[in-house]
Amino acid sequence: MKLHDLTPPKGSTKRKRIVGRGIAGKGGKTAGRGTKGQKARRQIPAGFEGGQLPLLQRIPKLRGFTNPFRVEYTPVNLDAISTLGVTDVTLEVLYSRGLAKRGDLVKVLGRGNLAGAVNVTAHGFSASAQAAIESAGGTVTTEALPFAVRPPASGNQHQNR
Repeated sequence: MKLHDLTPPKGSTKRKRIVGRGIAGKGGKTAGRGTKGQKARRQIPAGFEGGQLPLLQRIPKLRGFTNPFRVEYTPVNLDAISTLGVTDVTLEVLYSRGLAKRGDLVKVLGRGNLAGAVNVTAHGFSASAQAAIESAGGTVTTEALPFAVRPPASGNQHQNR
C-alpha cells in the first residue's frame, strides 16, 4: 500500500475550510479574495451587474396573454356518475352531491365505465363520454349556457399602458 492508495472511509465528510480567521489556519489576511476592489470588501447581491441596469429591470413586466373570454368547466367523470346510484343525473344532483359548485359550468368526461342506463344533463360532454352514455342505453341532454356567444370579460384583464 502506498500513500496514493489511501482513501477516506465510506460515509465520511470533510469540513469546509473556514477562512478569514487569522493567519493560524489557511485563508488569513485577505481570505482568498485577492486585494482591494468590490469583490474583496463585501458580498455582491445576485443579479448585480456593476451598476448597469440589471436584466430583471430591463425586461417588461406583464408578459403573456390571459384570455378574458375563457370558458372554464368543472369536469365530472363517468366513474363519479356511476357511484351516485341515480338514473337521472341533473345539475342539481351534481351540486347536492358536491361534484360541482352551484353556478359552475359542468362538462362530463369519459374516464370510467357505466353499469346501466343513465340520463345525464350537463353543459358539455366529451365525445368519449357521450358515446359511453349512449352505448349503455342512456341519454345525453346539453344544458344551455348562461351566455349567448361568449361570457362577459372578467375585470382582471391587463390595461394597455
